[in-house]
Amino acid sequence: MRITLPSGTPAESVRPDHPTAAVVVAPDIFGLRPLYDDMVAHLAAEWDVHAIAPEPFPGRDLGPDVEPRFAAVSTLDDIEVLRDLVEAADETGLERVGLVGFCMGGMYALKAAGLRRFDRVVSFYGMIRTPEAWRGDGHEEPLHYVARPGATPVLAIIGGNDPYTPPDDVTALEALANVTVVRYPEAEHGFVHDPTRPAHRPADAEDAWIRAKHFLGV
Repeated sequence: MRITLPSGTPAESVRPDHPTAAVVVAPDIFGLRPLYDDMVAHLAAEWDVHAIAPEPFPGRDLGPDVEPRFAAVSTLDDIEVLRDLVEAADETGLERVGLVGFCMGGMYALKAAGLRRFDRVVSFYGMIRTPEAWRGDGHEEPLHYVARPGATPVLAIIGGNDPYTPPDDVTALEALANVTVVRYPEAEHGFVHDPTRPAHRPADAEDAWIRAKHFLGV
């Protein structure tokens, strides 16, 4: 069901009868849509968690095309986006809250690790350093957040052929003590979360979801 967070940001929230934990989902650049409605419902049912996904571009009508969305990323503010992820966690009222994020949401999942609000974080092909076209006054490098003292443990799911996570960035991320990197050598960007994408790899996606569930401890 759609709810409104205290900030005014909409979110999709599904709570089973007796959840053991919660998982916040940070969507990709295309935002909250039926794909994430289905994902939240699936996680709630299959993992027995309160699953909740906030809209990353609240109050903006950016349409379905990627170009205006790419242009809008530089205008996002880390404080606001991370606030909504924290408010989504608080909305669950549960003690154990994990976070998963995809693409741009994976980038914000890495940033959220530095908040120490989440028990565990899984970043699916999140940008480790902000792409040049996305940089703006409201952004700090994801790698800097993950490297903060006491940052949350992170599982980074990485495709070997993903231009958004170049090898040098992955090496820098993997060097951090709180980060575990799992590489899928033949995978491109976005190979897990959207079965309609040409990059989707069913076997790798299934394995990545299993690893994510195990890492989150749900």
